[in-house]
Amino acid sequence: MTNQEVIDRLKAGNARFVEDKLDGKLQDSSRRDSLTSGQQPFAIVLSCADSRVVPELAFDTGLGELFVLRVAGNVANTSTIASIEYAVAHCGTNLIVVLGHQSCGAVTAAVNGGDNGYNLNHLLAHITPAIGASGEGAAVNDVVKTNAKMVSSELATRSDIIGSAVKEGRVQVVPAYYNLDSGKVDFL
Repeated sequence: MTNQEVIDRLKAGNARFVEDKLDGKLQDSSRRDSLTSGQQPFAIVLSCADSRVVPELAFDTGLGELFVLRVAGNVANTSTIASIEYAVAHCGTNLIVVLGHQSCGAVTAAVNGGDNGYNLNHLLAHITPAIGASGEGAAVNDVVKTNAKMVSSELATRSDIIGSAVKEGRVQVVPAYYNLDSGKVDFL
């Protein structure tokens, strides 16, 4: 599939999700059996760990179709970048979606500031550039969208594997935003 065909497939699956008409295909024992020898997901999704955002459901996909990484604030840290590199280099996946979402708790915590302890402060530091780029007093959801866009750009600059694939036109990175209230995904 071309990158546009992958995006169109994700959009179609999201439309089914929004309309409560999920196909629910590729989720049975025969699908599990077919995947024991390997995987070829058609998209990578870097999503927030928020329990309300489940990419496989939001895009109405089955087993083996998405390579999903979930971390609060959908940040590009060393581990998520390395995992994406694996999917690009070894699974042949050509589309990366960075999926932010409405009312993100990690972004809200970053915007509010304060001391959240060593580990959470470290994670939130990845979101701080999006706060600055969004402008003083920006709404949390605007910062979420800025963060998704910045992480999308960052993936190619912080990884030789991803960066080379993007430059060669083999991989495309797209930011997106999940609306909690409707379930709709907006590609930014």
